[in-house]
Amino acid sequence: MLDPAAPQLVVNAPTLLFSWLPADPDAVLALVPAGLRARHDRQVFLCQYVVDDESQTSGFGAYSLTFLGVSLEDMDPPDGETPGGWWTHYLASSPLVRQFACARGAPATAGATVLEVRAGRLTTETRADGGPLIRVVARVGHTGTEAYNGHHRYLTARDGELVITDYPYVAEPVSPFEIESVEFLDPEHPAYALRPANPLQVCWGFYSPRVSFAYPAQPNRLDEPLPVDGSPAPAHQVPARRARSGLPSGS
Repeated sequence: MLDPAAPQLVVNAPTLLFSWLPADPDAVLALVPAGLRARHDRQVFLCQYVVDDESQTSGFGAYSLTFLGVSLEDMDPPDGETPGGWWTHYLASSPLVRQFACARGAPATAGATVLEVRAGRLTTETRADGGPLIRVVARVGHTGTEAYNGHHRYLTARDGELVITDYPYVAEPVSPFEIESVEFLDPEHPAYALRPANPLQVCWGFYSPRVSFAYPAQPNRLDEPLPVDGSPAPAHQVPARRARSGLPSGS
């Protein structure tokens, strides 16, 4: 088992990341634990990615992953571009990745994710418990000179305490990009509570054939926030937004 306190790096993974407004806002709200606040619009996010070769990771090996969750108020990452999120589902194909993620508080279970691009159309599918769970179809173009970089913030629970972690990333998004459909295919699965409203209302997102990101070392408990500008931060506060150089995040 990998040391869950150690950082890990993933490079050049094709990744789809976007968010939508849900069909059942009350069901989404019920998934958020005490001490956190869902966004007023109950926005839901989804990420699906595939690591094809062990050479793309610092220790995970090849695997695929889908995670879903609820976007939160007052939990923006340092860059302030996207809301922080509470992971509700985390489906990884690799037992090693599941062990690592569970030790960090992620709700990791078994699942497999496939991404395929043909003739400008991206199709993704997440499978769990022997059947299809989520299918997404999107219209996608090609990468250009633009890059997204910054941080995404996700929260988990570990040993009864909330944990907040910022994940740095660099992505080369495609253009054009348009989500055409999102299907939740198993009404009996707990993830069905996060299905999108009809008509589909996408809030933000991107697809990139090359995303690199890191799992940082030593996630911070929610009552031990990250320092800002090198100075200690008061307890029970989220780090203030910090400026950064580079192009703005489009996620």
